[in-house]
Amino acid sequence: MSTFRHLLLWLLLLVGVPVTAAPGATVSTPQVRAQLVVHAPQGLGAGKTAWLGLVIRHEPDWHTYWKNSGDSGLPTQLTWQLPAGATAGEIQWPTPKRMVVGSLANYGYEGTVLLPVPLTMSEGFSGQALRVKLQADWLVCKQECIPQTCEFELIVPANAASTSDAALFERAFAAQPKALAGVDAQGAIDGEMLAVTLRGLPSAWTGDAFEFFPEDPAVVEPAGTISASRRGHDLVLRMPLSAQRSESPAVMKAVLARPGDHAGIALNFAVSGWPAPGEQAVAASVAASPEPGLAGGTGLLVALALAFGGGLLLNLMPCVFPILSLKVLSFARHAGDRKALVAGGLAYTAGVVASFVGLAGLLLVLRAGGEALGWGFQLQSPLVVTVLAILFTLIALNLLGVFEFGSFMPSGIATMRARSPLLDHGLTGVLAVGVASPCTAPFMGAALGAALTMPLPQALAIFTSLGLGMAAPYLLASAWPGFSDLLPRPGAWMGRFKVLMAFPMFATVVWLVWVLAQQIGVDGAAAVLALLVAISFGAWTYGLSGVGPKSGRRYRLAGGLVVATALVWAWPLMGTKQDVVAATTSTLKAPPSASAWQTWSPQAVANARAAGQPVFVDFTAAWCVTCQVNKRTTLNDAALQAELAAKGVRLLRADWTNRDPVITQELARLGCSGVPVYALYGPGAAQADLLPEILTIAKVREAIAHWPAVSSTSKDSL
Repeated sequence: MSTFRHLLLWLLLLVGVPVTAAPGATVSTPQVRAQLVVHAPQGLGAGKTAWLGLVIRHEPDWHTYWKNSGDSGLPTQLTWQLPAGATAGEIQWPTPKRMVVGSLANYGYEGTVLLPVPLTMSEGFSGQALRVKLQADWLVCKQECIPQTCEFELIVPANAASTSDAALFERAFAAQPKALAGVDAQGAIDGEMLAVTLRGLPSAWTGDAFEFFPEDPAVVEPAGTISASRRGHDLVLRMPLSAQRSESPAVMKAVLARPGDHAGIALNFAVSGWPAPGEQAVAASVAASPEPGLAGGTGLLVALALAFGGGLLLNLMPCVFPILSLKVLSFARHAGDRKALVAGGLAYTAGVVASFVGLAGLLLVLRAGGEALGWGFQLQSPLVVTVLAILFTLIALNLLGVFEFGSFMPSGIATMRARSPLLDHGLTGVLAVGVASPCTAPFMGAALGAALTMPLPQALAIFTSLGLGMAAPYLLASAWPGFSDLLPRPGAWMGRFKVLMAFPMFATVVWLVWVLAQQIGVDGAAAVLALLVAISFGAWTYGLSGVGPKSGRRYRLAGGLVVATALVWAWPLMGTKQDVVAATTSTLKAPPSASAWQTWSPQAVANARAAGQPVFVDFTAAWCVTCQVNKRTTLNDAALQAELAAKGVRLLRADWTNRDPVITQELARLGCSGVPVYALYGPGAAQADLLPEILTIAKVREAIAHWPAVSSTSKDSL
């Protein structure tokens, strides 16, 4: 039988019939049916060019996206695995369709679309068959949006033609936008409009209805009205610039089409008249500022004051409490040494301010490079959360007396630490910022939203003010002569207090592991817990006393081996992309929750608003303690949810626990940079109203008090 199977395979290769390998070249979901196809009229010999393609057949009313998705969405991404000698190029995107949903517009595809990719075979390729593997990621949307990842595999004979899908490829080639000889375009900025002048268009291109698809995202308003006028034989198109524009491209690529056209015209044109970078930054800060008057000199002073107040209130956030315990213990230890208290307060302040400025500088640099990041971005990384969980575990064990940090450090570092206690105070400030920054206190949201749109010097000044506000209570306490009189004198109580303070540290570890469970799933969180147990054992072996040098080395070796083994075992489960995708997929496939909250998407908001339905959006994250407190004390209140339901309010939740560029973009549009954010779209309201970060049932009721109730018939239709 083995010989027969080999003969059958060779026979199929010789006659040119493609053979698919399990699970096959076709994947079906409830929303789409996708298939990996190939078009090689001359075979796949050395030096030849062929085509690969992904066919997506959408169910009615579902769609995926073009390379620039418009107001929302994400483009389809293809990741190829090919043998040596075979190279896949970029997607040759067919002309998209503009899909308007309420006040938003997206660019994408409905029905059946083929995304072709050129395949080049090098001169050195000599295989008898080509094994093609593809991982395709797309976002498919209707009223809701579902991210999907599918894997495909196809074996194609190299020496025979593959043309079974030729008709699909021909239609895809015909739908690709083409540059026409003699057609010239020139762009110019006219206030808040982009004017594109076109010359040499075919005589058939008459009328005044046109579609314009820019490849650059967030430059032109996707849902904006395109006005057309004639200037002699030239066509002039005017379209509004995006209110969220952050780029001023000197050259733009776009596709020009008429409604209903199968294929458009590819354009590549220069754009003149952009404002200078300074002017652009000022205009952006005025447009994005969530509070009136946050632009200009007076506005900067207001933003500095708000940042200082927000920093003060950060000290009341529960995520900062473990750090407070360390400072109280430090003050008590040096209650009689005024110089040491002042020096410690200054060092702590320096650590806090430097950390805020450093985090802000990194965030601004990454955002300038195109990264979609917001404040608190460090806790969107499972690796950072894991490192913090390990650090807080070690601090707790140190407070319990299991070991001393000096036992881990080289003697030179330990000696330096003993000689420079100021280093401890500075590092305590750094640690405080690391866990406190994701907690967006009241007043802080407006200041941060303005800072992230201001020029760099002003932005860093705001973050400096934020750090000074957070450190101010400690600096004041250390410099106030009467403060030491309020503290108890050093004594035996300090040992008990030190042990007691280990338990808030362990509570913080519980919170961090819960955050990890949201990010990488239960298996990943369990792996981190196992690693923490191993690290605790290792710390115990390093802190053993009363054993000889030889036995001590054996204990430490055993502890190191246990930690290394646990790390090797746990690493594959700790935050890999596959785990996150699997967790997301399993969540999507889970049965619907009884909760009234639904998954947020820009289209869900647009659909509800187009239907006249009010919307309440909760922008949240698992690592945001304020978000979780508000959720349990206010948002999950049964009576409040009943009142919202009586007014026909659509409840949407945008989970920012893991990095999500779509949510980041929406937060920026609202003038915010972190969570929590609570956006209310009233009936018929053009813009969202933002509720305070510290949310109460009374504040929500006050915000919706004037909204009318809806009848049961209306609720059923919604």
